[in-house]
Amino acid sequence: MATTYDFPSDLRAGQEELHQVRAELSALLKRLPWSVEPLDGFSDDAGWRKAERPASPGWTADEQAEVEKLRRREHELAVFVSCHRFWSEIATGDRVEARMSLKHSQPET
Repeated sequence: MATTYDFPSDLRAGQEELHQVRAELSALLKRLPWSVEPLDGFSDDAGWRKAERPASPGWTADEQAEVEKLRRREHELAVFVSCHRFWSEIATGDRVEARMSLKHSQPET
């Protein structure tokens, strides 16, 4: 039977925002060209698998700023969640289980 934890609301909110920021960053990176800088496309089938990329126009200054903003927020939230005072209340041997419980918990409705 899995242990249930009474996570503080600020820790739960931080984890939920971290999930949201990571999803937003992932979606943005999938939409952006593969290279930050403009580069020609290439095709290389000399290696153990074929590598191919179309030409990349690069990222605009706004796109670069948005990625940087999301990465900075992701880092802030990851530090907040991982260093939260709550973890010191959990026995050392139980922290991984507790952390996974928080990480995989459903948002409160």
